Amino acid sequence: MASATRSQRSRRIPWLVVAGVLVAAVSMRGPIVAPTPVLGDIANDLVLTASAAGLITTVPVLMFAILTPLAALVVRRAGAETAVLLTLSGVLLGTLVRSLPGFGGMLAGMLIIGAAITVGNVVMPVIIRLDVPGERVAIVTAAYTAMLNLGSLLTSLGTAPLAAMIGWPLALLAWGVLALGGLALWGVHMRRDRGARSWAQHDSGESGAHPPAVTGPQQTVDELTGPMPVVRAAHAGERPAWRIPVAWMLAGAFGMQSFAYYGISTWLPTFLADTLGTDQAGAGALASMFQGFGIAGAFLVPLLARFGSPIVPALVICGCWLTMALGLLLAPSLFLIWVVFGGLGQAGGFVVIFTTLVRIARGSGEAAGMSALVQGCGYVIAATSAPLVGLLHEVSGGWTLPMLIIVVAIAIFTVCVLSGVWAARRVDASTAA
Repeated sequence: MASATRSQRSRRIPWLVVAGVLVAAVSMRGPIVAPTPVLGDIANDLVLTASAAGLITTVPVLMFAILTPLAALVVRRAGAETAVLLTLSGVLLGTLVRSLPGFGGMLAGMLIIGAAITVGNVVMPVIIRLDVPGERVAIVTAAYTAMLNLGSLLTSLGTAPLAAMIGWPLALLAWGVLALGGLALWGVHMRRDRGARSWAQHDSGESGAHPPAVTGPQQTVDELTGPMPVVRAAHAGERPAWRIPVAWMLAGAFGMQSFAYYGISTWLPTFLADTLGTDQAGAGALASMFQGFGIAGAFLVPLLARFGSPIVPALVICGCWLTMALGLLLAPSLFLIWVVFGGLGQAGGFVVIFTTLVRIARGSGEAAGMSALVQGCGYVIAATSAPLVGLLHEVSGGWTLPMLIIVVAIAIFTVCVLSGVWAARRVDASTAA
């Protein structure tokens, strides 16, 4: 009896699943950020303008915008666990392709990476919802967000030193080991899971003659990924996403947040080398702090939400973002101060946006439709960031104008996210009444 109780407790948190999700998350941002510390070398070797070099990190973001509805269909058809394998396999394949000579190979590889990560963006919340106990979802989601930033931290910190030793093509190729690790761990989980289900069916006397009805996990997958197109209502009483005003506010907030994040992530090493006079490795190491403090930022919003209303973490996150943006514009020499605020803001902003989305959704189908609308519109905006910042730097010959654009984006983010959170409070109040 005691052993049975211990066994039940051990199954309450699927540690292998959680570990697989976290290791996979490391591979879902790092490949996009990896070229940024050596972007100057890439541009010189491939004879690229600054705006063309910005396309290297823009292509994956554009895939996020275009392929999110298709990714939802892939998850529904392939199943959540297989979709994770597809994500990791695609990241590995894209990493191999982008190591081929020429700008075409670079863009093709980043396109494959972006398409694969788009599937991962959709399926990871589904995996967490399916396998993690409800009371642990928030902390696992925060850990997942933190690991996204850890992947970016590792590649930001390590690419330039690796490139100095073996050249930037092999340095970028080396990060394929992250996807390999995720594939190995997730493969072990799937093998154990299928083995457990096989024994369960054998013990219950089930046969393959009559396929079971679509209930349980697959039904939940269908609800979370939504119908096609995913922006329409799925169930009675749920609203189409495009008719929900708060969804458009959150789409604007997500777009401006992502615009600032990808613009800063792409050009921060170059900005620091130009303004602080650091070498390539030093600039990459300093820029990695932007990702590093994001690990703490992922847990900041849940912590603040425990001690105040939802508007409190939103105000703190907006303040952090504005502090970094204005600091880089007005006093870049104090970067070590601004990066702390920026790291907390960039991770916390995502948590604020999607926590608000979940609060106002009337059901899983509505939440899926809103998520598709927010991410689809947001990533279209974000895709313009790196080329535009690079173009403004090239045209102006300095960083004042590009950083001013980042400040404007964060100001719009602040208005949108605070409006969305305030509107969500009114929805909560009306529901309670």
